[in-house]
Amino acid sequence: MSRIGKLPIDIPAGVEIKIDDQLVTVKGKLGELKQQLDEAVNVKVEANQVILERQSDAIDHRAKHGLYRALIQNMVKGVSEGFEVVQEFVGVGYKAEAKGQLLEMALGYSHNIVFEIPAEVKIETITERGKNPILKMRSHDKQLLGQVAAKIRSLRKPEPYKGKGIRFQGEVLRRKAGKAAGK
Repeated sequence: MSRIGKLPIDIPAGVEIKIDDQLVTVKGKLGELKQQLDEAVNVKVEANQVILERQSDAIDHRAKHGLYRALIQNMVKGVSEGFEVVQEFVGVGYKAEAKGQLLEMALGYSHNIVFEIPAEVKIETITERGKNPILKMRSHDKQLLGQVAAKIRSLRKPEPYKGKGIRFQGEVLRRKAGKAAGK
C-alpha cells in the first residue's frame, strides 16, 4: 500500500470538503479549489478526515493513490493557511517593483520586463538599501504559485560563476571556479 496514499488527511476547522462524483471541492477562509480525480481512486470523508482508497494494486493505481492524496492535502493546507514563495534578485542594477498585479523587473537587459501576475497570487516587493530586492508571493493554490515562481525565475536563472540572477531565498547554488590565471 502507498505510504503517502494511506495516510488520512485531517480537516482543520473552517474548511469544508464536498465530493461530487470524482470532483473534490475544498472551501476555506482563503478561497476555493477544485480537483478532478481519476476513477482509480475513491474518496470519502469520515469523522473530520479525508480517506483515499485505490481500486487495485496496478502500478498506475498505486501511483495515483499517493498523487491525489498529496494534491488534496495541498488544497486543504492552501485554503486554511496558504503558501508563500520568496525570491531574491541578485545582481547589480536588478530591481523588482509591484504595481498592482503587474511586476516590473530590471534584470540587466536593454529593457524592463513587465510580468502579469494571476489574480489568485498576491505579490509584495521589498527593496532595502544595500540588500538584494526581494519578491514575496502568496496564494492558496500551490500549483499556480509554483508555476508563476518558476516562470519569473526562468527570466534570469542564477549563473554559476558570479551567482547573479533570480533565486529562491535560501537556495544554495553550485558555484564554479573562474578562469585560471595565465603563465
